[in-house]
Amino acid sequence: MGENVNRAVAGLVGAGVAAGVYAVLSRRTDASWRRTDHAGRTVTLYEGPAAAIGAAAGIAAAPGPARVRAAGVLVVPAAAGCGAYDDLVGADDPRRGFRAHLGALRGGEVTGGAVKLFGIGAAGVLAGLLIEERVVDGVLTGVVIAGTAHLVNLVDVGPGVAVGSVLLGASGLPGAVGPMAAAAVLAPADLGERAMLGDTGAHGLGAALGVALARRCGRPCGRFVGSFVGRTGRVALAAGLVASASNGERISSVARRASGVLRRAAGVAGVPGR
Repeated sequence: MGENVNRAVAGLVGAGVAAGVYAVLSRRTDASWRRTDHAGRTVTLYEGPAAAIGAAAGIAAAPGPARVRAAGVLVVPAAAGCGAYDDLVGADDPRRGFRAHLGALRGGEVTGGAVKLFGIGAAGVLAGLLIEERVVDGVLTGVVIAGTAHLVNLVDVGPGVAVGSVLLGASGLPGAVGPMAAAAVLAPADLGERAMLGDTGAHGLGAALGVALARRCGRPCGRFVGSFVGRTGRVALAAGLVASASNGERISSVARRASGVLRRAAGVAGVPGR
């Protein structure tokens, strides 16, 4: 009973902080935090920092080992910060994929993609070393966290897809109540095409989901992950995430089709647009 109450508190904290931050930021009129979406509408990127801050607050308030909560509070803002750099500095960069950004780096140019690759990777490994006692397990966990952050960003190609992916992927994961609540409270604005996560929110929520995935547990840990126990599970999950990164265009293409389905469903459900 006590643990369930603590998880409920974590959910309330995540949702409340995310909603509050979004309400405050939405009063701003900074053009650098606005974008034109697929339908030509002007939307705000403030959903991103709101989601990341709410997710971090929810992790901090969740029950569980202090080192796991510390890892989440470290890596979620770090991943969101790297995403924000790309949102603000690399917004007009047409290059996509790690190969393109690494090529630019070899030529002496530090792109937003390179900042995300190395910044989120380093933060993920640090978080993994906080969670795990052995270095090899910490590094594997870091790959899982960084890879999940990247995967959520890959599917953030239309209204509701990234938020829905986080909610679906986190289902049943211990410690994920806060990030799920932060994502859920912002879902209407996302589906209603009034706001978008951007790289800030996608990487922040993805890192939060990665921390939840990386926690050891002895029962099924999500609909698509199965039983994620021990080093073997981490190796398999890390390998799958690396494979997804190398097939980013295919994954994004599938997500675009899913976005159309979600938009139609949101219209049927009466989610207001702009």
